[in-house]
Amino acid sequence: MADTTTYQLGGTFTFPGTSLTVHRMGYGAMQLAGPHVFGPPKDRAAAIQVLRAAVEAGVNHIDTSDFYGPHVTNQVIREALHPYPSDLVIVSKLGARRDEQGAWLPAQSRAELISATEDNLRNLGIDAIDIVNMRFMGDMFKPTDSDITEQMDTLAELQRQGKIRHIGLSHATPGHLEQALRVAPVVCVQNLYNLANRSDEAFLDTLTAQHIAYVPYFPLGGFTPLQSEHLDQVAASLDATPMQVALAWLLQRSPTMLLIPGTSSITHLHENLAAASLVLPPEALVTLDHIGAEAPAAAAPQH
Repeated sequence: MADTTTYQLGGTFTFPGTSLTVHRMGYGAMQLAGPHVFGPPKDRAAAIQVLRAAVEAGVNHIDTSDFYGPHVTNQVIREALHPYPSDLVIVSKLGARRDEQGAWLPAQSRAELISATEDNLRNLGIDAIDIVNMRFMGDMFKPTDSDITEQMDTLAELQRQGKIRHIGLSHATPGHLEQALRVAPVVCVQNLYNLANRSDEAFLDTLTAQHIAYVPYFPLGGFTPLQSEHLDQVAASLDATPMQVALAWLLQRSPTMLLIPGTSSITHLHENLAAASLVLPPEALVTLDHIGAEAPAAAAPQH
């Protein structure tokens, strides 16, 4: 029997300069692939059930990439949800590929970006991708400035061709944003940011002022044991999970924050969605805000 629970999902956000309005609590599909985001899921039927449960609960923002699997995650999304609900916004990423052993390799040339776009369109079963995030490589754990002329020119060309509707950036710096805006509007930035990893604080404030969506990944990535202990204490005081508290803190941090927590479990899916309704009292916020000032967080994995 389907779960009929309804969720607030953090209110809504309209991507700047578009007609795309989504709930602020979305879903990230990366975990639907096999171990290390490589190969098929252990249980394809369960992966399909999670996607359908997310949409039934009101989620209308799904983050994916054809290099998850590769190809697998998009194919599972298509099997689960096609024909897609009219209000569903699918956001994909370009800029990487996988070798036969599953290693993450850069795929940033014009030819590679065009090929990856076609892969996304084919495997998702669509004519145009709502939003494509250009995923820059550089240092694995921290965005580094680079010349992105070729990448942005290619995405703008694909946009003119109608294969990409809107453009976002991933693993990006303020310098990348400045370069990108000379070529085309940018509707979102997807970077590592959470309670413990706040190096993007100033960048987030800039994006909020410009009403550009900020989409953090790894909400619990890179916590030190001390930071995790303090988060656990707050969660216990609120009868919530650490993940719920981390997600609720992100939602209150900026009105342009959009979340895409991923899971392959329906139970965890509903826990994540319920986090959008969690109210953090002032004393909890003081403790949580202090976490970022504690010992430097460890590095988070690839996304």
